[in-house]
Amino acid sequence: MKTLTLDEAQFAALTAPASASRPSSRRVWTGSILAGLPLVFMAWGASVKLMAIPQVIEGSARLGFERANLLPIGLIELAAVLLVLISRTRVFGAVLVTAYLGGAVAVHVQHSDPTFSHTLFPIYFATMIWGGLSLIDARIRAASPFAR
Repeated sequence: MKTLTLDEAQFAALTAPASASRPSSRRVWTGSILAGLPLVFMAWGASVKLMAIPQVIEGSARLGFERANLLPIGLIELAAVLLVLISRTRVFGAVLVTAYLGGAVAVHVQHSDPTFSHTLFPIYFATMIWGGLSLIDARIRAASPFAR
């Protein structure tokens, strides 16, 4: 197994405060919209789980989730979204959102849902979130495999 290493410049970029390098206002707007749309949708999804709306309970049951599972799932989803919105915890939040969306992919694969409309939809969201955040936050740009 290969061990990944970071040189000092990469480590400094990952651990630097978010305000260390300020992106242009155009990049901030584009990144905010690109990451914000799926995050708003996820926050809405968390809120309807927390409210235990009958349609959500029914849909979750079809995917194998009991009503008692909706509260912790909704809280985890909401916490991950909130952590992305806080500059200091943005990287950790992005990782948590990605883990949450990875679980959604696994559920859709398990149920043999359609590939492009259901199974890959969380991956589309993760791509939009990471792409948008990479325009806003130098720490996320530095973590990218495409970073220079």
